[in-house]
Amino acid sequence: MPKDGRKSKKPKIKISTYTPTTLEAPYASNQPLGSSSRTLQTTKLKYVPDAGFKLATKAAPSGLCAPDAALNDTRTTEEILGSWLDASEQNGWDPAYIDSFLEKDLLPPTEDPEADTSDDNPRRPTGQGDRAKHEWTKHIDIYLKCLITGEGRGSNRPTTCKSCQSEKLPEFRCLSCDNTGLLCGDCMKKSHSSLPLHRIQKWNGHFFVRVPLKSLGLRIQLGHPPGELCPKPDTAWGDDFIIIDIDGVHTLGVDYCACGCSTKSQVIQLLERRLYPATTINPKSAATFRVLEIFELLQYESKVSPYELYNSISRLTDNTGIGEVKDRYPSFLRMVHEWRHLRLLKRMKRGHDPIRSASETKEGECALLCPPCPHPKINMPEGWEDEPEETRYIHALNLALDACFRLKRKDVSSEKADPGLSKGFSYFVNQPKFLNYLENYKDEVEPKSTCSRHDAVNLADVSPGQGYAASGVATVECARHNMKRPSAVCDLQKGERLVIMALGLLQTFFISYDIACQWSKALIARITAIDPTFHLPAHIAACQTKFAFMFTPGAGLGDGEAPERGWGEANPLAPSTREMGPGTRRDTLDFNFGDYNWRKITGLGASLLKKMDTALSKVAENTIAHQELEETLDPVMVKDWTAAMVAWERDPIQNPNPFETTVTVPTQTAVRRAFADEEAAAIAAGKDTSLSPEISPSVLISRGIDLEADQRALKAEMKQTWTHSRDRELTRIQLRSNALVRRIESWYQVLQLYIPTTVLLRNKATGPKSVAPYDLQLWLPSQIGRQAPVDSRLIEIEYALREAQAQEALTTLRRCLQRRVTVYDLKKRWLRGQAPNTKALNLLGNIEGQIATARDEYRQARVALLALGDLLKKTGLERFYLPLEDADIRAMATPELDERDEEETMTSKQKEKEKRRTYETGRTVSWIWRHASAALDNHTEYEAEMIKIEWAKSRARAARYHEEVNIVREEMRRTIRFFTWKEKDWYQSATAKQTLGGIEEDYNEGLQAYAKRQGAICLGLRRKFEHMWSGVDGTRLYSTCDGNRRK
Repeated sequence: MPKDGRKSKKPKIKISTYTPTTLEAPYASNQPLGSSSRTLQTTKLKYVPDAGFKLATKAAPSGLCAPDAALNDTRTTEEILGSWLDASEQNGWDPAYIDSFLEKDLLPPTEDPEADTSDDNPRRPTGQGDRAKHEWTKHIDIYLKCLITGEGRGSNRPTTCKSCQSEKLPEFRCLSCDNTGLLCGDCMKKSHSSLPLHRIQKWNGHFFVRVPLKSLGLRIQLGHPPGELCPKPDTAWGDDFIIIDIDGVHTLGVDYCACGCSTKSQVIQLLERRLYPATTINPKSAATFRVLEIFELLQYESKVSPYELYNSISRLTDNTGIGEVKDRYPSFLRMVHEWRHLRLLKRMKRGHDPIRSASETKEGECALLCPPCPHPKINMPEGWEDEPEETRYIHALNLALDACFRLKRKDVSSEKADPGLSKGFSYFVNQPKFLNYLENYKDEVEPKSTCSRHDAVNLADVSPGQGYAASGVATVECARHNMKRPSAVCDLQKGERLVIMALGLLQTFFISYDIACQWSKALIARITAIDPTFHLPAHIAACQTKFAFMFTPGAGLGDGEAPERGWGEANPLAPSTREMGPGTRRDTLDFNFGDYNWRKITGLGASLLKKMDTALSKVAENTIAHQELEETLDPVMVKDWTAAMVAWERDPIQNPNPFETTVTVPTQTAVRRAFADEEAAAIAAGKDTSLSPEISPSVLISRGIDLEADQRALKAEMKQTWTHSRDRELTRIQLRSNALVRRIESWYQVLQLYIPTTVLLRNKATGPKSVAPYDLQLWLPSQIGRQAPVDSRLIEIEYALREAQAQEALTTLRRCLQRRVTVYDLKKRWLRGQAPNTKALNLLGNIEGQIATARDEYRQARVALLALGDLLKKTGLERFYLPLEDADIRAMATPELDERDEEETMTSKQKEKEKRRTYETGRTVSWIWRHASAALDNHTEYEAEMIKIEWAKSRARAARYHEEVNIVREEMRRTIRFFTWKEKDWYQSATAKQTLGGIEEDYNEGLQAYAKRQGAICLGLRRKFEHMWSGVDGTRLYSTCDGNRRK
C-alpha cells in the first residue's frame, strides 16, 4: 500500500474459469430466452502481511456469467455485484499456475538496476523519476573521456605486430570487429579474408584515417570455396567494384572464376556470395542481402525511402564531403525494387510451381489471405451451407470499402516507361485491364448524394488537380480484421467514383454456381450494406438507423472502419510514392500492404482474444440492462415490439424499421402554430377567452419563453466583459440591458391580466437589493408553481411549449457536437498554417457558444417541465428528461474515462483509439444520443415512440454482444483450420517440382528446406494461437495491472 493511502497498482494475479454450454442467438424467434447457461469462477492471488500468498476464489452469480439466464434474474445489478463481492474466500494452490505468475508478472526478489521503480505507475513518462539517467549525469565526464581516448591508439601502443610477431609496425585497426587491437597490414588482410566489408582505419602518425581493404591487397574471390584462389581469375570490369552494405559504400576488388571450376555466370556467382548485382551483364556494383533486408523492414516499420537510407549509408562512408563516394543511388533503387519482388514470389511459392513460371503468376495470387475470414474448401467446416438461419451470420464475409486521397501520384513517367514488376499479382488490380474497364464508363456522370453533403460523392468527377495523374487510392478490405484483399486496390482517377469502388469490390469475388443465372438475379438483395461507425454521425437520420452496425442483425461488434486504420499505416508513404512512376508506386504500396497483412496475421492471437474478452465482459452487463428496462415496460407492449422487430430483422425491406421514429419531433414553431390555429377557431366560433385584444394566452407564454432566451443571451454576453472593456462595448451592453428591462415591464402589464396574483408575488419578492435584468423573475406558471392559483389552460400551453423547447435544445446540442467533432478532425488532419487554424478556432469558438446556449436552454426547460408536470399530475418526467451534466455534453466519438490516472497511463496510440470510438456498443455513450427512458403512464405520443426506440436499441446492443461471442469463436476456429491447411500446402509443395525430374540436387534441397521452414512457421503460429485461446471455453490465466489486462 502506498504511503499516501491510495490503492496499490502493483500487478494482481487472476485465474478465470468460464464454461459456456451453448451460445446461440439470444433473440431467435424460435428459441426461448434463457436457453443457455454459463459458469464463471475467478481466483485472485493476494499477498497478506505476515501470512504470505493466499488465493481468494469467487464464484460469479448467474446474472454476470449467464447472459441469457440473466433475463430471468429479477435482481438488480447492484444486488448481483454485492452478492459476488460477499462470496467467501476459499483456499486453493496450484504450483504450476503460481510458477507461471512468478515468472511473468511478480517483482523479482532483487531489484533490477535498469528498472524504474520511482513510482507505482509503470507508464509514467520518463523525466526526473528516471533514476538511471539521473545517475548517468554524474559520470558524463568519464564517458566523454573514453570516447575521446578512442580517437587515438589508447594505452596499448605496441611497436611490433603481436599477431605475426614480426617487426612490422601495427598501424591498422577494424571498427567492425570486437577486437580493438592494432595489426600490421598483412595480418589485417589475412584476418579479413572472409570479412571484406569491414571498416579499416590506419594510424598516420597523428590520427586514424579510413582505408579500403582493397589497398591492402584483399580481393573477393567468387566461384570457389572460402580461402581458395582461382588459378585463372576474371577481374570485374574496371576493377573498382562497388558494394553497398549497411555501414557504408565499399570499393573492392572482385574476381570471378574463369578456370572452369564454376560454369556459373557472374550474376549467379555474386548471388551465391549473398551479393545482389545491379545489372545482369558485367555488373560493376552490388548490394548485400543484409542491407536489402534491413531496408525492407525499415520501410515497413518507419516508412524510410530508398533515398533516405542510401544517403545515410553514404554519410557513414564519408560525412565530411571531402572524400568522393561513388553514387550508386539509381542502382540501389533498382536493386531494392527487384529484391522485394523476388522475395514476394519466393514467399508465395512461385518458385515451387512445377508448371508455371514467375511471369505466369495469376492475378491476386501473391496476396496474403486473411485466416479468420471464411474461405470455402480451406477453413470452413463441413456442412457450413446448412447452418441454421439464426446463426448463419458466423459464416458471413464482412468487407469494407474506402478511399484515401493522400496517396496521390504526380504525372511523372508513364506506364510504358515504368509498368512495374507485378501485373496485378498482389493487391492492386491489373492496370491495363483497369484502364480498359474505365474506358467503358468515361462519360458516366456520378449521381449526387441524397444523404448529407458528402464530398466523397459530390466531388467524385473532379479531376485530381494539375500535375497529378492519380488523386488517391481505393481499397476493399476485410472489415473485421483490417486486411487488404487480393486484387482489391486501384487508383482513383477523378475522386471516389462509384464505378471504381464497384470494380475493387467485384474483383474480390469469383462465384461459381450451377444455377448462377437465376441465383444472381437476387444477389444484391442478399448483400447488407452498412456505413462505418465513425462516419455514421455525419449522415442524415434515416441513414443512421438504416445503415448502422449496431442495428444490423449478425454484425456483431464490427464498425467498418478497417480501411481508415490501414490508411494510417500507408499515409507516411505518400511523400515518396507520389514522386514515383506508376509501376514502381503500385509495387511499393503492394509490398507495404503485404507486410501490413502479415503483421495482422501474426497478431491474430492477441487481437481475437481481446475481442472475445470485450464481448464476454460486456455481454452480461448489456443483457441485464435490457432485462431491467423491460421490467418497467408493459409485457403486452414488449411482446408486440418484439414481434415487429423480429419481422424487420427477417425482411427489412417489407417491414418498418423499429429504430426510425414515425412521430414528428415537436418544435416550438409547430406548437405555436397549433395554438394559433386553435385560437383562430375559437374566435370564429365566438368562444375567444383572451383577456387582451392584442395578446392571447399562447402568445403570452411564448413571449415569456422568448424573454428567458434574451436573459440567457444577455448574461452570456456580460460574462465576456470586464472592468477594462472598451466604452463602446459597455455602452452597447447597457443599452441592450435597458431594452430588456422595458420589455419585461411591458410583459408584466399583460401578465397580470391573466394571472392577477403576480402583482402580489412581485411585491413580495422585491427586496432592497437590485436584481440584474437577466435574473428578473418572469412569473411564468412553472415559476409560480403552487404559490398561487393559475389557469390550467396557461399551464397546458407552457407545458407543450417547454416540451418542444427541450427537444429542440437537445437536437441543437447534438448537431453542434457533431459539427465540433467534424471541424476539429478537419483542423487536426488537414489545416496547416496560422490563417486557416485561426479561422478554424474562431469557428470552434462559435460552436462552443451554441453548445452552451443549448445546454442552458435545456436545463431551464427541464426545470419548468418538472414543475408543470407536478401541477398537471404527470409522473415519471424526471426519468424521461434527465439532468444534463457537463459530463453528458460530449459527442458520440468522445470517450468517458472513469479515472484521470487511466488517461495518463495510456499510450498515444491508445488515446487516439479512444478518441475514435463511438461507444454505441457500450452503455457509456451519453444519454443525449439515446434519449428515452422507462415507459410510464401519461407520456405523449412522441415520448412513447422514443421509449420504443430505446428499447429496440437496448435489445440490439445485447444481441450484438451475443453475436460477437459466436463470431469470434468461429473466427478462432477458422484461423486454426487455415494454418493447418497452409502447413499441409507448404509440405506438399516441397516435392512438387521433383515430379518433373531433372532438378539439381542443391536446388531441390533448397526447395524442400524453404517449404518445410514455412510449414514449420504455420505450425508454430497455429500452436501459439491454440495455447493463447485454450481458455476461451475453459480456464485462462491473465494478470491485471491498473485495470488493463496483459496477455
